[in-house]
Amino acid sequence: MMVLWVLAALALCLLSLALLLLVSRQLWQWRWAITRDKSCKLPMPRGSMGFPLVGETFHWILQGSNFQSSRREKYGGVFKTHLLGRPLIRVTGADNVRKILMGEHHLVSAEWPRSTRMLLGPNSLTNSIGDIHRHKRKVFSKIFSHEALETYLPKIQLVIQDTLRVWSSHPGSISVYCEAQKLTFRMAIRVLLGFRLSDEELNHLFQVFQQFVENVFSLPVDLPFSGYRRGIRARETLLKGLEKAIQEKLQNTQGKDYTDALDVLIESGKEHGNELTMQELKDATLELIFAAYATTASASTSLIMQLLKHPAVLEKLREELRGNGILHNGCVCEGALRVDTISSLHYLDCVIKELLRLFTPISGGYRTVLQTFELDGFQIPKGWSVLYSIRDTHDTAPVFKNVDVFDPDRFGQDRTEDKDGRFHYLPFGGGVRNCLGKQLAKLFLKTLAIELASMSRFELATRTFPKIMPVPVVHPAGELKVRFYGLDSNQNEIVTETEAILGATV
Repeated sequence: MMVLWVLAALALCLLSLALLLLVSRQLWQWRWAITRDKSCKLPMPRGSMGFPLVGETFHWILQGSNFQSSRREKYGGVFKTHLLGRPLIRVTGADNVRKILMGEHHLVSAEWPRSTRMLLGPNSLTNSIGDIHRHKRKVFSKIFSHEALETYLPKIQLVIQDTLRVWSSHPGSISVYCEAQKLTFRMAIRVLLGFRLSDEELNHLFQVFQQFVENVFSLPVDLPFSGYRRGIRARETLLKGLEKAIQEKLQNTQGKDYTDALDVLIESGKEHGNELTMQELKDATLELIFAAYATTASASTSLIMQLLKHPAVLEKLREELRGNGILHNGCVCEGALRVDTISSLHYLDCVIKELLRLFTPISGGYRTVLQTFELDGFQIPKGWSVLYSIRDTHDTAPVFKNVDVFDPDRFGQDRTEDKDGRFHYLPFGGGVRNCLGKQLAKLFLKTLAIELASMSRFELATRTFPKIMPVPVVHPAGELKVRFYGLDSNQNEIVTETEAILGATV
């Protein structure tokens, strides 16, 4: 009898809990429904706000790309949800995205999730708006000028060669995504910023930075052991290390020519009569590393995977390199790479364009609505957040045929599938907030592709390729294990050469 009473009580508790969850969820839905603009007759977008406080954040993390596609099929290209502690309207489609990107400063304003804003810092370019944003973009633009890229290229090439040599000397396979992260972090530290750090210091900073990146997009709940708290602690540690490196660099570069991004940033600030403070330098440095790290590592991993999957693409790439005198006897000719030379390689450009179409590293960008406007017959209320979707816009763009197929020739002169409408293809965003570093990112990826083409062989070390996860950036769900085999003989002394060149610039 006692057992029955216990079971009955337990059932009653479970029923009460279920009713409480149901009521609280309905109240949560209603709480956001009343935020519609009463002066606008258009309805709010359809969609679900999930559960109180957490919304659909865990659905988004666990479902990956299925989250967007399933809701797009159910609700259409414009739907509402609640992610990372904020109400959100997700938007897909060239015309819709165009309206958002071209509406900066009057319809919308950039505003990332609170965790991202706080961890990147109040002085970052990402968080700035209006005249401050325009001024900072002007300062930052010199970092990515043609002249600056020409200066970076030899050092980028040597860092890549050095890394590939290490990979090929490894007795077994390597985990490409993990190693690509180390490569892009090293490129940011050694090439962009010109920091002279020991391998031990570099590895420690890399570990801390990984913890920082893992929590940039987290629920903004500042509690012990929360991801947000871990991100804050990682940021504090990073800023201490960066301040030390900046001070050492300033002492060692007195009276020397400006040869890296941090030098250019410091000098550009002086030219505009606004010399950067140490806090601004630290925030700018952290943002540069962040911008150069996760997305480039993601694209680098995708590049290696696609070249493994499509050997015909790799061979066609080699043919172009041989035809332009860049590749000879299986190796890159010394002094053959210049920015203009790389830009003239049409098939290589098609490969990178297709890579960024099919495997765009980030899903989109955040904006805050300044005034209510219309999209697809729905009102987008003032005060709400909007996430325009890059990846889903690529997937649904009518100009692309067989969208799931990796086909670089779609961008060739005979087809040019991207010619009809600029907002069907936007891997680097658009409008006044398009990615400033896009030319550097493409230069890095093209140089990596060229160096990969010069290797004797690299092959998948497992039976199948891992599945792809889209959150927070595109990456393998499991490890992408690859064996790299020996580089050509004239590349054996790259480590010494790299150290000599990088040492001379810092």
